[in-house]
Amino acid sequence: MSTDAPVVVKLGGSTLGSADTSFHDLVALQRQGRTPVVVHGGGPVITQWMQKQGLTPTFVRGLRVTDAPSLDIVVAVLTGLINKQLVGAITALGGKVVGLSGADGGLLQCEIANQELGLVGEVVKVNPQPVVDLLERGYIPLIAPVGIRLRVGSRDGCTLLNINGDTAAGHLAAALGAHRLVFLTDVEGVMDGDKRVISRMQLRSARDLIAAGTAAGGMIPKLEACVTALGRVPAARILDGRSPGALLRAMGDGTEGTWIVP
Repeated sequence: MSTDAPVVVKLGGSTLGSADTSFHDLVALQRQGRTPVVVHGGGPVITQWMQKQGLTPTFVRGLRVTDAPSLDIVVAVLTGLINKQLVGAITALGGKVVGLSGADGGLLQCEIANQELGLVGEVVKVNPQPVVDLLERGYIPLIAPVGIRLRVGSRDGCTLLNINGDTAAGHLAAALGAHRLVFLTDVEGVMDGDKRVISRMQLRSARDLIAAGTAAGGMIPKLEACVTALGRVPAARILDGRSPGALLRAMGDGTEGTWIVP
């Protein structure tokens, strides 16, 4: 197996189930000897299950507000339903994949990020060893963005927390010293004030877009994840994952989507 640094890929929940080729691309990368690490979302499915329970989804700066009833749905849908469906789909294509969450092996250890967001985790420590072990054994780690808040010696012991998938991907990429961080989403890339795709930008510009309000909704955590990762990762790329072959093209040096560099 290749000893190259891994590529961290975030599969957006908005693209899951669309007619893309992301799973085929992941298997192709694995057969080429590349080492993808995948973080998946699932926001639309979570929203559907919340609505079935009479709960109204609320977002602040692109992050889902999560109370206790919502957290039960988030954990069940992300770590159970979606994670195992994706494991099955990749396995059926001949890929070697293991599904896990950020709680497994203390992979993503968190604290409460913001009282306004409720039970949403801010990653304070990453234990990349479970991912490294899987990569060394030739598996694609497929990670559901649920973290763990540890209280050693306390009566509560631990609390599971919702983590935005983009945020989780940024922290994992930094901890692994990834070769590249790729976001497959449902837009063509980062847009400027005139709704034109920015083909290349530096972190300074990403911060400016957030501050100016030009970046909004789900693009905010993606850009913030790039800020987290690019101290140790050479480049990040945000592009439309609904386009066939998008992930394979993201491994090249083309101009599709948006490149973000330090």
